[in-house]
Amino acid sequence: MTTVTYSIPNISCKHCVHTIQSEVSELAGVTQVTANADSKTAVITFDAPATEAQIRALLAEINYPAAE
Repeated sequence: MTTVTYSIPNISCKHCVHTIQSEVSELAGVTQVTANADSKTAVITFDAPATEAQIRALLAEINYPAAE
């Protein structure tokens, strides 16, 4: 299991949190997604077949790109 905290500057409300949690949790291998509008972060726990590259690509696709 890998847990990564992503800084996501575009998170601004509960709708953003819900969208991120719903979309990312559908990726195969993702076991937990906790987004937070106050800290503008998403903590994502995953295992294979999910990869950081896939997660970052999905976040960008849904208009919540992770900061570098």
